[in-house]
Amino acid sequence: MHIRIMNIEDYETVYKLWTNTSGMGMRSLDDSREGIEKFLKRNPETNFVAIEGDRIVGVTLGGHDGRRGYIYHTAVDADYRERGVGKSLVEAVMAAFEKEGINKAALVVFSTNEKGNRFWKAMGWKTRSDLNYYNKSININNK
Repeated sequence: MHIRIMNIEDYETVYKLWTNTSGMGMRSLDDSREGIEKFLKRNPETNFVAIEGDRIVGVTLGGHDGRRGYIYHTAVDADYRERGVGKSLVEAVMAAFEKEGINKAALVVFSTNEKGNRFWKAMGWKTRSDLNYYNKSININNK
């Protein structure tokens, strides 16, 4: 397995991986090909795919605002879990953040996503109970 920068040509395969992963939250506009292409252009060095042979078996998106890094849509094909794929992807995005001068990263996992929460806790991430997470849709078409 090797890790490389994600490009928009990976979109169809990655999208299928996301939609076949339970616990993922997908948005109609943000996660469309156009939405992901926009994200990749804004964050060209912090998005990765894991490749086994000629097959994409994992993905993670990373972006930052110059101050804080954020990780989105980390997923590993069910047949490749518990082999270090997710860990390698997270290490790649964290190294990319560090290279860009980002000192702290955050992510959101649905509370009902047991596998996802277990993974992030095992990776050393801490749950914050002192914060409330708020969001508001700007575009009502982004379902």
